[in-house]
Amino acid sequence: MSSSSMNGACKTSSRSAHAQAILGPELCERLSETKVLLVGAGGIGCELLKNIVLTGFGHITLLDLDTIDLSNLNRQFLFKKKDIKHSKAMVAAQTAGAFNPNVNIHPIHANIKEAQFDIEWFSGFDIVLNALDNLDARRHVNKMCMAAGVPLVESGTAGYLGQVQPLLKDRTECFDCVPKPTPTTFPVCTIRSTPSQPIHCIVWAKSYLLPQLFGEDEDGTDELDEAEKQGENAEEIAALRKEALAYKAVRSALRSAQTTEDVAQRVFKKVFHSDILNLLSMSDMWRARAAPTPLDFSAIQEGRFFIQRPSNSNTATGSAQIVHFQPANGHANGKTPSTSSTSSLSNGVSGLRDQRALSLHDTLELFISSTNRLAERLRKGEDTISFDKDDDDTLDFVTAAANLRSAAYYIDRKTRWEIKEMAGNIIPAIATTNAIISGLIVLQAVHLLRKSYAQLRNVHVQFKPTNPLSTSTMCPPNPKCGVCRDTYTKVLCDPARVTLSELVDGVLGSDKREVSVYEDKRVLSDPDWDDNLERTLESLNVGRGKFLTIVDEEEEWGTIVVALSILPPNHPSDGPAYILPSPLPSPPRLEKQQSTPPPAPSRKRSAPDDDIVEVGPSAKRAKTDTNGVASILDIASPSKRRRLEEDGLLILSSKDDKVEDDVIEID
Repeated sequence: MSSSSMNGACKTSSRSAHAQAILGPELCERLSETKVLLVGAGGIGCELLKNIVLTGFGHITLLDLDTIDLSNLNRQFLFKKKDIKHSKAMVAAQTAGAFNPNVNIHPIHANIKEAQFDIEWFSGFDIVLNALDNLDARRHVNKMCMAAGVPLVESGTAGYLGQVQPLLKDRTECFDCVPKPTPTTFPVCTIRSTPSQPIHCIVWAKSYLLPQLFGEDEDGTDELDEAEKQGENAEEIAALRKEALAYKAVRSALRSAQTTEDVAQRVFKKVFHSDILNLLSMSDMWRARAAPTPLDFSAIQEGRFFIQRPSNSNTATGSAQIVHFQPANGHANGKTPSTSSTSSLSNGVSGLRDQRALSLHDTLELFISSTNRLAERLRKGEDTISFDKDDDDTLDFVTAAANLRSAAYYIDRKTRWEIKEMAGNIIPAIATTNAIISGLIVLQAVHLLRKSYAQLRNVHVQFKPTNPLSTSTMCPPNPKCGVCRDTYTKVLCDPARVTLSELVDGVLGSDKREVSVYEDKRVLSDPDWDDNLERTLESLNVGRGKFLTIVDEEEEWGTIVVALSILPPNHPSDGPAYILPSPLPSPPRLEKQQSTPPPAPSRKRSAPDDDIVEVGPSAKRAKTDTNGVASILDIASPSKRRRLEEDGLLILSSKDDKVEDDVIEID
């Protein structure tokens, strides 16, 4: 379709008559030329793609890394059963394209964090719409939009709740202006030795046992080293190190085609019998908590195994109570009889495979089956197997292992559905909420395109029948935000030919000052460490799509963030290795923070034999003058000099300097 016909489509097509009446002819015509990036083609993404296609956004780039799963079909209506295992972006673009032939949809099956999607790429869009489901990707897109100066509409849902947040650099707060809650973590020893909740057993099965047996983690020493640094129980950690080494033989058996023994039984006896016996040998651990029960493989198979939990009040005397885990089918611990009444449950909700609670015997059978299936995959050539909530083999294994461990520790067991929800970090998704949120996203996007910034609103969908929608005016940027308050600039370069010092000096121009340079969380240089300055960016693993952060050591000027992109295709091969921005970035001058005055010195006279604190030599390589003598002025950078002065130490330029205040001179 020609450009002129597309421009007139909004006016002449009957399908866009309603959009023209609502939006007005001017905006309706602009929409056909608008370039929009939609990140995510899941629950919100499908609804949102349908909306922007029918509204008449002319050029849509749809990006998603995921593939379609059976569980998506109840709410992601652009997909059908035949599309399972295919790219979400590709299928969604094909399905939605038929809704409006005047719209051009460009699908991309990729990760938004890939280097090819750099600031140059983001700058090519008029607006970005987020329909993501994870915090890391949201933060990345937020930073790229802040750097490129492209408007962004953020969104999210959780069951009946939802939120839409328009974001625009220098006008509204960005996604990172408000700190986000950190994910819940558990101590290693709790997960590995003393679980007390179902989630502890699920995390253990997913993040420890599965990688130990089928993944890359052979000994887990890094995790144990970190736990030891955190001061966790040393005796427990030593036992866990010994236990980790014993897994190597089991791992080999799982991968060996010559194994004749029942490998699932071997894994069971190692994990649920021998390891628990080892934990029981540490009697001090069980003085204040109920000791676990080692599981018996044969007894469970024969239906004669019962869990005996020591009574809390009589743990020391050894009295016990039998704990019956009563699943939904009404049979505790042992086998589930094959009767007509049991089979009839398959027609009801309680009989659904994922929602049916398993007996201990059924759980063991599921463990044997899933272990053998995973072992067979390893023998057929898979190097490692990691957990995926949509992988039946790994989900069955985690379900069985978590419930067996729960049984040993007297913890309530969970259904396969519940474990999938918890292990896969699944947030309940409701199609109606997604539809409401996607409509609100389009409304906020229209305000941004019109530049009607006074009309922008944060919108919340609430679980309140009397007030289902609430709005709030946009907050200004957080002045202390480490993302949107930085000064962004762009440098096109060849990382193989540009050194770190060339780039930093070029960006700073004539404004020479002491700075530190970072790439993400890596320190590349600072005033006391310049080893990397003459290295190329490529040798430092810094290239397209990365950011270099230049921080003023004196804290007088704002932070400069340099977004790196590649040289244009028509750049001559013998031309300069980098192209600087024009004009050069000009960060704001920072206000000096008022430092709190030091406390008044004590009036007490120090005793002559007080401890003397010796000040050791600085580890910094001292710079020398023309005679090769270290200059006192260069012992520390100005920022370090200031910190020393705040601690009560003064550095004099020479021995002839006089100090007016009362000080103690250290020779």
